[in-house]
Amino acid sequence: MGRVHRSIFSAALFTALALVAGACGSSSDDSVISESSAAIATERGLSEADINAALKTYTPSGQIDEYIMFASGGHSGQVFVIGMPSMRLIKEIGVFTPEPWQGYGYGDENHEDLFAAGAAGDEELTWGDTHHPALSETGGDYDGEYLFINDKANGRVATIDLRDFETKQIIKNPISINDHGGTFATPDTEWVIEGGQYATPLAWDYAPLDDYETDYRGMITFWKFDRAAGRLDYDASFAMELPPYWQDVCDAGKLVSEGWIFCNSFNVEMSTGMDPADPENSEPFEAGASAGENDYLHIINLEATTAVAAAGKTVEVNGFPMITLDTVIEENLLYFAPEPKSPHGVDITPGGEYMVVSGKLDPHVTIYSFEKIQKAIAAGGFETDQYGVPLLAFDDVVEAQVEVGLGPLHTQFDDQGYAYTSLFLDSDVARWSLGGPYREDGWKLEGTIDVHYNIGHLATAEGDTVSPDGKYLVALNKWSLDRFFHPGPLYPQNFQLIDIDEPGPEMQLLYDMPIGNGEPHYAQIIKADKLNPYTVYPEVGWDPGTMSVDPDAPQVGTEGVIRDGDNVTVNMTLVRSHFTPERVEIFEGDHVTWNLTNIETSEDATHGFTIPGYNINLSLEPGETATIEFDADNSGVFTFYCTEFCSALHLEMAGYFLVEPK
Repeated sequence: MGRVHRSIFSAALFTALALVAGACGSSSDDSVISESSAAIATERGLSEADINAALKTYTPSGQIDEYIMFASGGHSGQVFVIGMPSMRLIKEIGVFTPEPWQGYGYGDENHEDLFAAGAAGDEELTWGDTHHPALSETGGDYDGEYLFINDKANGRVATIDLRDFETKQIIKNPISINDHGGTFATPDTEWVIEGGQYATPLAWDYAPLDDYETDYRGMITFWKFDRAAGRLDYDASFAMELPPYWQDVCDAGKLVSEGWIFCNSFNVEMSTGMDPADPENSEPFEAGASAGENDYLHIINLEATTAVAAAGKTVEVNGFPMITLDTVIEENLLYFAPEPKSPHGVDITPGGEYMVVSGKLDPHVTIYSFEKIQKAIAAGGFETDQYGVPLLAFDDVVEAQVEVGLGPLHTQFDDQGYAYTSLFLDSDVARWSLGGPYREDGWKLEGTIDVHYNIGHLATAEGDTVSPDGKYLVALNKWSLDRFFHPGPLYPQNFQLIDIDEPGPEMQLLYDMPIGNGEPHYAQIIKADKLNPYTVYPEVGWDPGTMSVDPDAPQVGTEGVIRDGDNVTVNMTLVRSHFTPERVEIFEGDHVTWNLTNIETSEDATHGFTIPGYNINLSLEPGETATIEFDADNSGVFTFYCTEFCSALHLEMAGYFLVEPK
């Protein structure tokens, strides 16, 4: 940039900053700061838009973010907690994968029980592919109490208690080997919906691909949520058998459409992929699964479905109740409507009036009317698919189509009657207007904004609820070339924060946030003031597994080592900067039960505990109790120590674990 141009640029920035300073009531001294800021902006080549973005996202130390985003951790198997608009990573919640800082999966009995409950038969699973977090809802609004998340790779769902942001439950689906269209909560969180993904024989059974049409099936699972217990109730839950189309993302109806579930699908063609033994008469999935002109929107009567399950009209599959496809058809539980081919999203408008579907190979979003769907169902006279499921005519149920761009995927909503759709191929976000009760001049494209690059899901503030906030949108992008320093050939993925607060076509990219984990998939954004997590556990001796006091938790005065034959119980307390006891002496081969309580009651007074050589690592927050159990098979002298820097005498918070050889 030449000297003259730099001067003009600096003057323009100075003017903009001076206006900002004046609006904030700055004194003459502040003008010097503004001039200094203009010089910094000039030196760094920052535009006025850059400065505006910085002002909108900068969050001073000690200031709390207005929103909290819960994002799936993708291949980490975890959940990320991110503040907005700062885009600061606040926490990683351990879910399907061991997480060392929190000692998640490294000896604590609660965590070991969680992983055991999520095992696939005898195979313990220690990784997951988290996809769709779902906040609990009351009346269709996020209530800040619980979070649910699925593991696409292994067909599991987990429950996280937002009082302490810890996983309390993992369930392995007993019928489906993997999933994708979960988890989604109904408006009062009575049910958590887990859709399937790739059709397979049910209950992990075997059948040759030649028998695909007869022996392979899709499915959806309805998990009953017991809010009082804070757990999904396995015994009150059930599944529904579906044709062997590949069910994808689901959403629960709300307000006018409450009591219905909507899922899209792909591979209605029932392609089975390239057959290496007969390549001339087969084709790869990417061609075969998109050969037809449409796939099927699944429309499920939830109220009728739960009534059928409650009446016992199910069969047992791997010990789990399932409504068979024949019963589904007989009881009028399921309807199909054609949708643009290869769809990858169904999203319900805030009032529940419309279902928005995007086909990856169609440049339009297709908007289905719940009212028209109900009229078509009432009119009857359906054609059916080859399995007998009623087919509603496309023209009878569609309200509108809006051309938005190439590769539309997912849609979210704001509080001004606008919808936002991710465009994977264009690497854009499209802003378009809703019609009907939302805007008189709706059903048209309002504008787009570039994102970088290959956006998948997107999230707006409270955008899945009956009362979205708008204000911010986050694009969850798969690629990040030329955005950041690239640490080798594996690049980070990229969350981009976008300001959508202004009406009309204008949107502003505010912030790029690299995510150094593979394929974070989906997110939900909640107002921070709806969350009310603990600062310390309510009482000393608190068991996070039961969310209550453990009457047997070690307390001051009850510490010590108790021997009963070859069984040794260690009762230990932790406080800055001391373990009690500091010496534990046992014999090789003893079975050890080690109970620990952090007796601190001050905020942020966390203590760690590790025994090297035994793969034991715990994090005990203030008031928390935990138990580890193991066989002392390794003799020798082991130093246990506090892994959390807790005080000036942190290094002295240690002890000896002596295992005398036989």
